[in-house]
Amino acid sequence: MILTGFTDEASSDIDIQIKVTNELGWSHLSARTIGEYNIHDISDADFNEVVQKLKDANIKVAEFGTLIGNWAKSIHSDWNLTFGEVESSIERMKVLNVKYARIMSYAQEPWGEDQLVTKRIKRLRRIVDMFRSEGLEAVHENCMNYGGFSADHTLELLNEVPDLKLVFDTGNPVFQKDRSKSEPYPWQNSWDFYDQVKEVVTHVHIKDAKYPEGGDDPKYTFPGDGDAYVKEILGNLKSNGYDGFIAIEPHMAKVFHEDNSDGNVNKQYEVYLEYGRKMEQLIAKI
Repeated sequence: MILTGFTDEASSDIDIQIKVTNELGWSHLSARTIGEYNIHDISDADFNEVVQKLKDANIKVAEFGTLIGNWAKSIHSDWNLTFGEVESSIERMKVLNVKYARIMSYAQEPWGEDQLVTKRIKRLRRIVDMFRSEGLEAVHENCMNYGGFSADHTLELLNEVPDLKLVFDTGNPVFQKDRSKSEPYPWQNSWDFYDQVKEVVTHVHIKDAKYPEGGDDPKYTFPGDGDAYVKEILGNLKSNGYDGFIAIEPHMAKVFHEDNSDGNVNKQYEVYLEYGRKMEQLIAKI
């Protein structure tokens, strides 16, 4: 298992992202936000600077955490937006020798309304084909998108979209209702979700959280302290011979898509660092 992480949760500054990766002694980071923009949206000048700094630090990029088809984009959105993000990602992934592009299957429509599955599948096929033609892999994450409705929905997409791969996020089921079940829809179970998709997992993101209480959001925790079965999933991955990336995504001091940080940059850094060390300890025990 190769440890990496979404270092923008430590800081949006690439210098600090490199610093925390070095302090952990890791060889890779997972690239997402640099400054104010996703890595596929930053200027060419800023991207070239990032490339040089990573090269000087001898740090590689494990994946692009792209915005392609993510939870904030409706399936009704202009295809040209997606097309541009894919083209930019491909160009920059080739420069950095990155294999994986994290994608999603567009935002969930309100439950009970038409989810436009045929349109989603058509778009995903085009996205995957664009990456595949360049020798790259699009990996779908079970988040707040169509595939995140349940393990069944994820498997449906993987069955309908040739060469689409899966990045399994341990923490996302904790705040998602299982839409493969009957009303009242229960919370998803991370272990059950993983158990159904484990044979097709290509890449792994680690979050942990306690189930929401009432109308509250989930409470994110250090790995192994929540309801996401992190220890059990890591143990099963190990016993099955998984030797790919394990990317931490703490969501404790900073959730990159929400304005919920207290602005304490030092806290973000220290939480990310502690999270990484606790992951090392968990894996060592396994």
